[in-house]
Amino acid sequence: SLGVHNTKYAVALLRSSLGSITGVEMEPIVLPKTYQLSQNYPNPFNPSTEIRFSLPEQANVNLTIYDLTGRLIATLVNTSMAPGTHRVTWNGVDDAGRQVSSGVYFYLMKAGPFMTARKMLLLR
Repeated sequence: SLGVHNTKYAVALLRSSLGSITGVEMEPIVLPKTYQLSQNYPNPFNPSTEIRFSLPEQANVNLTIYDLTGRLIATLVNTSMAPGTHRVTWNGVDDAGRQVSSGVYFYLMKAGPFMTARKMLLLR
């Protein structure tokens, strides 16, 4: 069996040879240095769009969608999140589960001391 029945040995052997066989080197995870809210993509969108944001530290994140009149449409995130880059998808549905109409919407992110908003366009 040449030691294959020894799980610890087999796993160690595979891990030690992975880099030399594939030439792939593991890069350390780099945390963002600042809070950031990116423009949604695609924009305009139908039927869904992706919103990305970055956190330099653990923070309570609140990401909400508003219409042009300032009425709250949907809450996408309302929780504590780890540092790093995150993404959320919005499918054009309000908190009650109804499809919203075409138009301009704003998404607002509050996280720690950071707060900013961006504009997006839904075309049905």
